[in-house]
Amino acid sequence: MEAKVNYTIVGAFVLVLGLALIAGVLWLSSGGAYRRVYDPYLAYMNESVSGLSLDAPVRYRGVEVGRVRRIALAPKDIERVQLTLEIERGTPVKVDTVAVLRVQGLTGIGYIELSGGHRDSATLQAQRDEPHPVIKTGPSLMVRLDATLSALVDNLSRTSESLNALMDDDNRLAFKRALADVETLTRTVAARGATIDAGVVNAARALENAARVTARLNTDVPRIMERLQRSAETFDNMSSAVELAGSNVTRFTEAARDDVHRFTAGLLPEVQSLLGEAHRLTGSLQRIAEDVERNPGVLLYGKAPPKKGPGE
Repeated sequence: MEAKVNYTIVGAFVLVLGLALIAGVLWLSSGGAYRRVYDPYLAYMNESVSGLSLDAPVRYRGVEVGRVRRIALAPKDIERVQLTLEIERGTPVKVDTVAVLRVQGLTGIGYIELSGGHRDSATLQAQRDEPHPVIKTGPSLMVRLDATLSALVDNLSRTSESLNALMDDDNRLAFKRALADVETLTRTVAARGATIDAGVVNAARALENAARVTARLNTDVPRIMERLQRSAETFDNMSSAVELAGSNVTRFTEAARDDVHRFTAGLLPEVQSLLGEAHRLTGSLQRIAEDVERNPGVLLYGKAPPKKGPGE
């Protein structure tokens, strides 16, 4: 007995399975299984972006993190180029991150290189007048080379003009004379080579003697300094002794002054009395001498009594 088959259910199952397979293939082919989330950013270039194309890679320190989605002139400044970048979410785009146009190898294919961005810097945010965050840009290598070469050419041109102005007829004549003087000086030096050699030898000897004197000084100076230090110490000791002796003399003088004062106060009246007695004795001796001189007999008979006056 044959089993009955419900072809409607089978057909529906096959149809659903086919649609699921088609949807899975489309999803896988579109990259849905590996889809990443990207955030839009803007960058304004002040130079030509020749060689840069749509879907050109955006790299952060060499790691590809996004694509260039739009290239157009800046709506507010036609002298700049506005780049719309799609950068993978989570990329550390900071306020000090810089976007630079670079060229890959010799192919001339351009890409955007992000660099800078300190880890402590703030995350880049959109400003009020811009729909998306704006990444700062820097000059590309070609622009820097062009600026450097232009400056070099200008410097060379100015140097050439200065040389042309410098090397006029009078200066060339003076330069020739200077060369002639240099040649004369060279000949003179060559002719006196022996004298110069002797001078060099003498200078070497003088330097050698100076080195010996220096070595001797290095040896003797510590001894001299030690002696000077000892002399200074001795002088300090002598100064202390003299100061002490002066103090003693001062004290002795003060003590002697008091003694002299006491001696003078006690002895001076006696001395004055003695001097008076000596003066009177001297007068008496003088009178005796005068009497002896008038009458030497006084020494034998004594002094004659004085004559009586009238009425005695």
